[in-house]
Amino acid sequence: MSGIGDLYQQADWKAEKHAPVIDCPDSIAADTPVVVAASVGKEIAHPNTTEHHIAWIELHFKPDSEKFAHQISVNRFTAHGESAKGANEGAAFTEPVCQTTVKFKESGTLFGTSYCNIHGLWETEKRMEVR
Repeated sequence: MSGIGDLYQQADWKAEKHAPVIDCPDSIAADTPVVVAASVGKEIAHPNTTEHHIAWIELHFKPDSEKFAHQISVNRFTAHGESAKGANEGAAFTEPVCQTTVKFKESGTLFGTSYCNIHGLWETEKRMEVR
């Protein structure tokens, strides 16, 4: 293994319930606020139980003109039915869905990463053109 990147799995989110889905326009005007949403389980539902859940989703943006990516969103999902009554008896279950509003100055690639407590790290990407 050469680094943490080797631990990330990739898949088409239409066939795999762990890969994050990034929802936003493919093309936007520069400096215009745009909503970037991310979720896990869009086509195939992912369990949300004490024993098996998505713990977090992060979004990063790598502009074409830069070497490094910028972290634009960190989202933790911390209620999975835990309770003193027992597993899955709790009053709250957070769903792995999030959104943030961002202004982009140039084209680049959005990267979504997620963590399943059973099946590890997952990643996906989406190209965004700024006009």
